[in-house]
Amino acid sequence: MAFEILVSFVVSFGGSVERIILASTSPRRAELLRAAGIEFDVIPANVDETTHSGETPEAYVRRVADAKATAVLRRASGRPVLAADTVVVVDGVILGKPVDRDDAKRMLRMLSGRAHEVITAVTLLSGADPLGPLWGPGKALPALTRVETTVVEFAPLAVDDLEWYVATGEPDDKAGAYAIQGYASRFVTRIAGSYSNVVGLPVSTVFQMFKEAGFRP
Repeated sequence: MAFEILVSFVVSFGGSVERIILASTSPRRAELLRAAGIEFDVIPANVDETTHSGETPEAYVRRVADAKATAVLRRASGRPVLAADTVVVVDGVILGKPVDRDDAKRMLRMLSGRAHEVITAVTLLSGADPLGPLWGPGKALPALTRVETTVVEFAPLAVDDLEWYVATGEPDDKAGAYAIQGYASRFVTRIAGSYSNVVGLPVSTVFQMFKEAGFRP
């Protein structure tokens, strides 16, 4: 049975309350939503995140975010589902999570002393709501997907910087092998775009999606 974390995500629909599902176990995404005053339930999405041949980074994150939302929707009892996928891209190459620490070093060497992109796709999806608080009986929430891109620039990384950072363990489960909100902040010289997008969820974009769908968080 899938492990489910129930936190409490509450969004108001006029005078009523609807609980939203976050299709992610990422602590970073959870922290970002809490910091924005948004509460949630979490149901993990276990989907194949293998890249397809010839797939662009934007197409990849869109596909995976949609797949996560769709997979969780079956367990969401008709409640709206929010899913996201984030990748780091340099020279058109997608950098996901490193498979080991040697792979983390390889990725960080690619990022050293230059700019790269962080791309996140966010999907908001829902099945039919029999009560239809906003859309009428049996009406489904419109499926929405948005993609946000942020440019991040790294200072040149000395060998001892790279060795030290990888030894902290912070890169182990991070796209692109770094966490901008953690130790890696010391390497970031410039950022253009949404900071929260680099952490893992473009909060302003999510809020605009809620508004477009008729949510009042």
